[in-house]
Amino acid sequence: VILQPLFLLFVFGKVLGTLNYTQHGYTDLLFPGLLALTAVLTAMQALAFPLVAEFGWTKEIEDRLLAPMPTSFVAAEKVLFALLRSFVATLIMLPVGILILGSIPWRWSGFPLFVAGLVLGALVGAGFGLLLGTLVQPQRINLLFSLVFTPLLFTGCSQYPWPSLARLRWFQVVTAANPMTYVSESLRGALVPVVPHIRPWICLVVLVFAVCVLIAVGLRGFYRRAID
Repeated sequence: VILQPLFLLFVFGKVLGTLNYTQHGYTDLLFPGLLALTAVLTAMQALAFPLVAEFGWTKEIEDRLLAPMPTSFVAAEKVLFALLRSFVATLIMLPVGILILGSIPWRWSGFPLFVAGLVLGALVGAGFGLLLGTLVQPQRINLLFSLVFTPLLFTGCSQYPWPSLARLRWFQVVTAANPMTYVSESLRGALVPVVPHIRPWICLVVLVFAVCVLIAVGLRGFYRRAID
């Protein structure tokens, strides 16, 4: 779960910094982005792959769907479990960052925004996972996840702040369509507000909207597969 952000942090934060290929202070803007990456991708993986297997191969979910409770509770349990895994993986990155970098950017005054960004980021990842887990056939999940993972990774502003893309306007527009961009920017606003970033209230509004859309579409797919 944390191998991808761990090696990104080690290479971009430690190796390139030691070799003087990155500017001083780059790790301060990189670390919040990697926390966002961990939160989103962990929740997405924790929900999508088990859900595909349970609907497609093991049929393990059928006994839960037959339990005397609303079907929505089963979907809610999946989302909750994905959130818990996302929180654990993201919090693990804090001591890992201290171990690799020596120190990490942290502001207790930004803690409420940090928690809000983390929760909404995990919900965005869970929404993606619910959507992919109910939309895709089991034999195609690995292919589709690869197609989704790469754009999320490189257009989510995890390695760079969104305002710095002003000279690449077309790419700035592309990254603005990725919900993970707003997770990265909200965590940057919480931890390193001196770095140019999207205003926190804009990030939170966009993330709430993205969560509502992803969860709503994912639930429709879940009901469709559950009824079938």
